[in-house]
Order: sequence, then structure tokens, then C-alpha cells
Amino acid sequence: MDNAIKFNRAGGSVTVRAYPERSGVLLEVEDTGVGIPQASADLVFQRFYRVDRSRDRVVGGTGLGLAIVKHLVLLHGGSIVVRSQQGVGSTFSIHGLA
Repeated sequence: MDNAIKFNRAGGSVTVRAYPERSGVLLEVEDTGVGIPQASADLVFQRFYRVDRSRDRVVGGTGLGLAIVKHLVLLHGGSIVVRSQQGVGSTFSIHGLA
């Protein structure tokens, strides 16, 4: 949720949803922010990866947040994916949390 807020645009929105699934819960965090280039979509879960290094001074952070989230989700038997379109926003979906 922190990234959804940090990388959003002025007047944008962040939506958090939860749905029951057979294997637990589906949790989604959706924003109307800058989006993630397709080539970077899987890389955002790697430690220290930053999509846009020019924004480092503006938004701060270490590039560890999504890597930590991914490892916590995996430890709990779930999975995480991102769907994103540049200029439109991103949706992070966590499946299978019991």
C-alpha cells in the first residue's frame, strides 16, 4: 500500500479489496499511479530493484519492500503477481493466504 500511495499521481486513488478463495483469501491493492513497464514487472520483486532510479530522491525507499512482501507471502503458502500499465496504474494480487 505504501508504494501504491508513493507512486500514485495527484488526485489518484488506491483501492484495497479482499475476496474469499478456495485456498484462502485473494488480497488486491490497486492504484491509479504511474504504472510499471512490462519489462520490469517481474523484477520489482527482486531486492534493491528500482523501476525509476531518478525518483529515488523524491520518494525514498530502499527497493526492499516488494521483495519482503513476496517472501512473506511465499512463507505463508501464497503467491503474488502484478498487472500494470504505464500511465494507468498497477494491481498487486496476493493469492492463497489462509
